[in-house]
Amino acid sequence: MKFPELWRRFCFLSITAVMLLVLSGCSNAGVLDPKGPIAERQRELMYLSTALCAIVIVPVLVLSAIIIWRYRDRTDRKAAYAPNWAHSAKLETVWWGIPVIIIAAIAIVTARATYALEPSKPIKSDAAPLTVQVTSLDWKWLFQYPGQGIAAVNELKIPQGVPVRFEITADSPMNSFWIPQLGGQIYAMSGMAMTLYLQADELGTYAGSGANFTGTGFAKMSFDVEAVTPERFSQWVSEVKADSPALTQTGYEQLAKPASSEALTYSSFPEGLFDKIVKKYAAHSHGMHAIPEHGDKGGPDMQEIPDMPDMPDMPDMPMDN
Repeated sequence: MKFPELWRRFCFLSITAVMLLVLSGCSNAGVLDPKGPIAERQRELMYLSTALCAIVIVPVLVLSAIIIWRYRDRTDRKAAYAPNWAHSAKLETVWWGIPVIIIAAIAIVTARATYALEPSKPIKSDAAPLTVQVTSLDWKWLFQYPGQGIAAVNELKIPQGVPVRFEITADSPMNSFWIPQLGGQIYAMSGMAMTLYLQADELGTYAGSGANFTGTGFAKMSFDVEAVTPERFSQWVSEVKADSPALTQTGYEQLAKPASSEALTYSSFPEGLFDKIVKKYAAHSHGMHAIPEHGDKGGPDMQEIPDMPDMPDMPDMPMDN
């Protein structure tokens, strides 16, 4: 067996082995195993976009291999030799027309999906949404349930089949809140309250994490999202109220200090804590006077920034000659 042939077979087997290894893990990939309506739509969009791109990519790869093989340098080459060939209207139409059509199709599909999957757009459901206020800390996640009056750290329980309205901010460097099997990520930023609607259609435990590097303890910014029955959720709320301590303002200030944390629950939290966290940075760091209630996006409800007071005139300073 000649060396070139042996080398070709080795490359082929190596590529095949790598592809099998990569594809074997796809069944457990969170984004490809959705458990909610938002993640399901996002997976459909990924599949459709990949298929449209493959219409161009696959033929190009196949033709590249064919051209390299057919026009390789060899003594018995039978390929036509056309040194003066310069243009073909038919070929130009094909290799420019098809990509343009596909790009236009991808643009239309993406624009429609982007509008349909806008993060703050409520999910249609007969059940009233559950509000969870999320605060990114160094290096932990604080979840407040304003309707239930409880809070938790690195532990998130939600009822199955009920839309969840997440109001997300940060009392730390910018992070990104992500539950892959329920939907795409959204940034958690100081001085801002972002809104994200998600829903779990199946009972189970799903992985959540911070998807934006924030320093030493970033790797420990993970949490479990447990989708339970509405009855079990109500029972859990009652258990937390009965067995957990209260989160005081002093306790929150200690919690906000840079350090990782185990899962914790609190029977109560200071009134308006989430809004205070947002306004703390909105008023001082970002020059914003106020934020809308409950973390909605800015708009007509935003108050105008008051005019700055006039500065007193400074006396003339003598200049050295």
